[in-house]
Amino acid sequence: MPGSASCAGQFGEGDIDGEGLEAAWGWGCTWGCFLGVVPGRAGGHEVLAPLPGPHPAPCVSCRPRTWTTTSGRYIKFNEQYVPHDPIMSGCLPSNPWITDDTTYWAMNAPTVLTPTKLRVERWGFDFSELLTDPLGRAQLLEFLKKEFSAENLSFWEACEELRYGEQSRIAEIVDSIYQQFLAPGATRWVNIDSKTMERTLEGIKTPHRYVMDDAQMHIYMLMKKDSYPRFLKSELYRNLLAEAVIPPETKKRVFPFMRKQRHSSPSPALLLPAGDAEDKIKGPTAVPEEES
Repeated sequence: MPGSASCAGQFGEGDIDGEGLEAAWGWGCTWGCFLGVVPGRAGGHEVLAPLPGPHPAPCVSCRPRTWTTTSGRYIKFNEQYVPHDPIMSGCLPSNPWITDDTTYWAMNAPTVLTPTKLRVERWGFDFSELLTDPLGRAQLLEFLKKEFSAENLSFWEACEELRYGEQSRIAEIVDSIYQQFLAPGATRWVNIDSKTMERTLEGIKTPHRYVMDDAQMHIYMLMKKDSYPRFLKSELYRNLLAEAVIPPETKKRVFPFMRKQRHSSPSPALLLPAGDAEDKIKGPTAVPEEES
């Protein structure tokens, strides 16, 4: 074990054995280096042995981890997704949950003629963002048709139907996938390596909903590494970005949920005739009793 061997090497052969550093304690030598002790075994019992002489520098595996890479990724992730966070950036043009305006839902429907710019930009964050959006997947299919590789996405979608479809149709869907994409001479044959094809053909003898997982992952990685980068650089994607809709922004405050909504419901009093509105404000008047 790398961490154990590096600290155990400071003591040589003795009561403390390298195996005990991680096998007995589970956390190896990570804390032992900094505490001036090393966990190990002596006479069959777990012990903490003090480091001899001046404490040596922590071994390579126990040095403090630099969080520069992790923090950088976290910052980049936040910078990407903050405009898409309805709490931090709000819903544009207005929040349909607290107003009567449903434009936000209409503009972000699964299929629309012109998507919003935020939606199209999100497709460039990651390949999974593109695939999980029905509109993004439709645009990718159009691009793959021009590349003569649309069968890859169709195969992936068929595998998704197999995984999440009805249990009673599993055998039917597996057979359909085989006939369309995997059988010799198939009209939409997909390019899968021999080992993956062998495992898949062996698995479909007893069909289940996960039998195509290996083949689906192979095609997924093929599209992610090959087709997806070309899609982002294509004229199709650039035109989508240029023609995308940018909803009008409202006046920003410290927190978006403190914004004054521009499309709030009118007061019921404004919908009444002038005379009825005045009566509503003044309230019911007392009717004088008639003298007998």
